[in-house]
Amino acid sequence: MSKVYVIGTCDTKAPELCFVRDLIRATGVETVLVNVGTKGGEEVADVPASEVAMCHPDGPASVFVDDRGQAVVEMSRALRTFILEQADVGGVIGLGGSGGSGIIAPALQALPIGVPKVLVSTLASGDVSAYVGPSDVNMFHPVTDVSGLNRVSRKVLGNAAHSIAGMMTWQPPVVIDTRPPIALSMFGVTTPAVQAITDTLQKDYDCLVFHATGSGGRSMEQLISQSDISGVLDITTTEICDLLVGGVLSAGEERLDSIAQTGVPYVGSCGALDMVNFWGPDSVPDRFSDRLFYYHNAQVTLMRTTEAECAQIGEWIGRKLNACDGAVRFLVPLKGVSTLDTEGAPFWDPKANAALFRALEDTVQQTENRQLIKLDHHINDPEFAAAAVAHFQEITAA
Repeated sequence: MSKVYVIGTCDTKAPELCFVRDLIRATGVETVLVNVGTKGGEEVADVPASEVAMCHPDGPASVFVDDRGQAVVEMSRALRTFILEQADVGGVIGLGGSGGSGIIAPALQALPIGVPKVLVSTLASGDVSAYVGPSDVNMFHPVTDVSGLNRVSRKVLGNAAHSIAGMMTWQPPVVIDTRPPIALSMFGVTTPAVQAITDTLQKDYDCLVFHATGSGGRSMEQLISQSDISGVLDITTTEICDLLVGGVLSAGEERLDSIAQTGVPYVGSCGALDMVNFWGPDSVPDRFSDRLFYYHNAQVTLMRTTEAECAQIGEWIGRKLNACDGAVRFLVPLKGVSTLDTEGAPFWDPKANAALFRALEDTVQQTENRQLIKLDHHINDPEFAAAAVAHFQEITAA
């Protein structure tokens, strides 16, 4: 029978962990309390820290060390292995400050998407990308520190406990879908293209659209690498701009690696390669003060990529595509790469686009299987979407 694993450092947070455990039990859901503290607290745990540490690849001695930072890192490695070995994990809830969150988050990320995962963390009100990663971790900000039960913490911890109990009790409806899943990448400025492609293909494919915000690209790459995706229409490769220029929505150096690793049929394009993302205007580094900006909203500032940056981006993409042995079609929309990149629009810059396209053409080693295809359309033109669909259907039918 599936159980909720309640995880935390019992040497410092036993009352809070027991409070959460008891609330979950009261709903009729079974629990397992796991201690990941290295300084005691074993008496309240169902699984002592010593048992978790046994799962460390180098043995428990690597976990129980005097250096706190090292102990946190090594206990995290042990917990990840431990949680993946448990056959009765139905969901996981963890409580922690910076150390506890660092221990617990990698184990949550390692669980399959759809398994309920909750992390109550004092860091949940800041940049949570390191704790959520490409997974579906739900984070609660405890408001007060996870240090004692009080009028605030009881409410927040209670909500967190009842949320995972609800996830365990009320499962989403099971829908049998025999359509093969495909991945598509989209940004607001490429929405018309991706929606047109999806409208055409959704009869035959389960279309999984990923928002190209860094985490979206990482999630897409993770599913591809797990062989959960039958084909890719990577229309919006904008996260590469943030990686190379220094924006805030990078998907990391590993972007496109899963295509090479799996050989999955791939149609890509230049969607939103005209922009780098920052948060509000105050977040833009001083070195970019003389650049062209578009204020998307109060939270997001877009910066136009230059000719030199576009050349670098095109070369980077080209090298990644050259590592792919599967069927690859990379579409080059000669009349613009986003809604901001049309004649008269804020980011219209034919010279920068020409540098991008030229770098792609100079770098990509074209073969029968790997082709760079120029289209005399804007990326959001209906004709571009039709061409993307046609090429996708061609390479998936082969």
